Amino acid sequence: MGTKARSRKVQLILNGKVAGNDALRTAVAQQRAVGHSIEVRVTLGKGDARRFVTEAGELDLLVAAGGDGTLNEVVHGLMALSTDARPVLGVVPLGTANDFATGCDIPRDPHEALALCMEGEGVPIDVGKANEHWFLNAASVGFGAEVTATTPPELKRLLGPAAYTVMGAILAMNPHQYHGRLILPDREITGSGPVAIVGNGRQTGGGMQVAPRARIDDGLLDVLVVRHIPPTALLTAARELQELSADGEYISYWQTPWAEVYPDESIPVNLDGEPVQFSSVRYEAVPRAIRLIVPPNCPLLSATAK
Repeated sequence: MGTKARSRKVQLILNGKVAGNDALRTAVAQQRAVGHSIEVRVTLGKGDARRFVTEAGELDLLVAAGGDGTLNEVVHGLMALSTDARPVLGVVPLGTANDFATGCDIPRDPHEALALCMEGEGVPIDVGKANEHWFLNAASVGFGAEVTATTPPELKRLLGPAAYTVMGAILAMNPHQYHGRLILPDREITGSGPVAIVGNGRQTGGGMQVAPRARIDDGLLDVLVVRHIPPTALLTAARELQELSADGEYISYWQTPWAEVYPDESIPVNLDGEPVQFSSVRYEAVPRAIRLIVPPNCPLLSATAK
């Protein structure tokens, strides 16, 4: 594999905010020392990563080094290319949350992550689409990019760690209610809710598991909807959060190739950490849109799903 690897054309797009990362600098130097040719481009502002992808010309491997926002920009650049022209994507997670990379079990250590990029094989994965925007990990309504919450002790006892974090966040936020219609292939729901997540990956908000059944190669998006939960219904909602059925009274969960949302008012949506505003939105999974390098036992792949 060494000869093939040495001849590859590799570009690493590095978020300028973490350009001084010594561990990454050393990792790149080590890879170059064993014969790999890696061009590094550093972003100075929003839009740079996307532009670098479209300017790169023919590449074998493109490495996104940064957080979820950098990765999202790179994906926008990749999706602007024709399918055949998209290089394999690798990730070196250097952000604060790194929700997508963490969900994929991509190493946090820059040496290990870059070595995986250089040695691993790309697997076809889905990309989420929200109107004309792309997302790799999740679209969320009602969750801030970083939700901090004090969870009531009784909820900790009732729920597993992942579930009580979500519930605690929902309770602590007392968020704005959005009214409207949600249309899925087999049903239409009218109502209101403080939180909705559309996941390609599994976690958001710095580690909250919001789409625990998600796979990045199943051609489906996972939709979690949380309606207003009165204090008297906490036990019911907690049980529904663990069961995750399509017919929960307060919490519903679907796996679907697409979903359309028609709210009564314009809604703010967070796509992989990037804020956008929609008056209506169609979410869909674009199957096998890009090839991503992940560890052999990546839990988000159908073949190794946990």
